[in-house]
Amino acid sequence: MDDLKDRCSRILLLAPLFLMSACTQAAFTAANLPTHLVEMTVQHDQPYGPEPSQKLDLYVPVNPKDKQLDVIVFFYGGRWTYGAKEDYRFVAATFTQQGFIVVIPDYRKYPQVRFPAFVEDGAKALGWVIDHIAERHGNPTRIHVVGHSAGAHIGALLAADSQYLANEGKDRSLAIHDFAGLAGPYAFTPDEPDLEDMFGPASNYPNMQVPTFIDGTQPPMLLLYGDKDQAVKYANLQKLEQRIKQRGGCVRSRVYPNADHTDLIGALSWWNRQRVPVVEDITTFFDACHSVR
Repeated sequence: MDDLKDRCSRILLLAPLFLMSACTQAAFTAANLPTHLVEMTVQHDQPYGPEPSQKLDLYVPVNPKDKQLDVIVFFYGGRWTYGAKEDYRFVAATFTQQGFIVVIPDYRKYPQVRFPAFVEDGAKALGWVIDHIAERHGNPTRIHVVGHSAGAHIGALLAADSQYLANEGKDRSLAIHDFAGLAGPYAFTPDEPDLEDMFGPASNYPNMQVPTFIDGTQPPMLLLYGDKDQAVKYANLQKLEQRIKQRGGCVRSRVYPNADHTDLIGALSWWNRQRVPVVEDITTFFDACHSVR
């Protein structure tokens, strides 16, 4: 990772682009440009279902040899409405340098579909990974689910509600080794017209709130948040963490000072303006709970 930072320092004139919203294409361009210096094998647009949005990209470290590597499945955010897997190549570049295979799925979005279709797509993508990742030098028993914002909501529901993977013929306890969520809206109540339409009717809201399903059998969860986040309330982390602890599950959390909603995803790129240690915290968390069980 240090070598990449050294090479990236030559193009620091791009840095002001990252001060924009992480949702802008300019910011993604700035984040992804240096990733072409990273050596990794890339497979684009692998179908995991019949719909146009049901495709995923795979990133494999160079020279994996015969070793089975840990796998990170990353779900990006975008209010369940926008986003594209290609924009998050920088996430793959960061983690492949740590020795992980990285899978980034697309999924159907609102208004084409409504909840729970995007979570069902996440389960279908995970099912494909379980069945095929060994062919790409991945270890199907060590799949780490990571997500940011709406993607953290998708990943957390897959970890919390075993029915999503069961509907794909998979056992959640075997499929997800652990989960790491960045700024996830795990426990909110829709209060804007598009969100009410996306998740409604109101009687269905408990089904989109992650704490509803926590019973202590879930895989370990790491919940990360920035205290300057104006997009997702801290109460989402608090409610989920409290429920996991009440049910005897394993959870860790960290709140980063002076970091906002986009700083957490920016921390997975070469340009980490707040120097938020998200990568270190995620990789250190893997196996932390398993070792004490």
